[in-house]
Amino acid sequence: MSIDDSMSTRVAQLRARIDAACIRSGRSVGSVTLLPVSKTFGPDAVREAAALGFTRFGENKTQEIRQKVDALADLQVQWVMIGHLQTNKAKDAARDATEVQSLDRLDLAHALQRRLQAEGRTLDVLVQIKTSPEPSKHGLPPEEAADFLRTVVRECPALRVKGLMTMAIQSDDTQAVRGCFCALRELRDRLKSEAIAGVELDRLSMGMSADFEIAVEEGATEVRIGSAIFGARHYL
Repeated sequence: MSIDDSMSTRVAQLRARIDAACIRSGRSVGSVTLLPVSKTFGPDAVREAAALGFTRFGENKTQEIRQKVDALADLQVQWVMIGHLQTNKAKDAARDATEVQSLDRLDLAHALQRRLQAEGRTLDVLVQIKTSPEPSKHGLPPEEAADFLRTVVRECPALRVKGLMTMAIQSDDTQAVRGCFCALRELRDRLKSEAIAGVELDRLSMGMSADFEIAVEEGATEVRIGSAIFGARHYL
């Protein structure tokens, strides 16, 4: 008997697992957005996912977004920058992305502000917070978040802060992983209690293919899924 491993089947299975995690944690089914991460996958894979109803796609590099913008110009899709963004790539992000989820420092915020002013655009952003002890993980230290948000609102009006993002520790210790997500949710709650004007913190982007169910249980409003949708990645 053949096994159905089509993209549509994988997506249906993912949605069922997300819904089950919502139910386990007392959350409403359908309250979590699934963001396909199409990095390293070509235009044909994006087209297949778009045919399933996806309109937003996460990417790690501005160069890859530019390539796909050109190749998929006939599709009405939006590109979400989720990877570490170098300041010298702010121009590309301001031109091609509809959202940046990896805002983690003021020089990047200022660079985006300048480029967005030149483009006559605004941009939704999530502030990336470092909740993992791994040196390889990027993000703003949690204790700096409140002052950072106030400065962005004051100095970078083209950036619309919508929430927070994090990447959990890569570990088989599920409690360590859960702790990263819990820390982001608790930080969000503390920041909301401060009622920082001009900041929306309703969104928590956290959880990937290996840990998204834990993230949903801890309050994720969006999970970033790549290989579990598109299949195994083959890096050059």
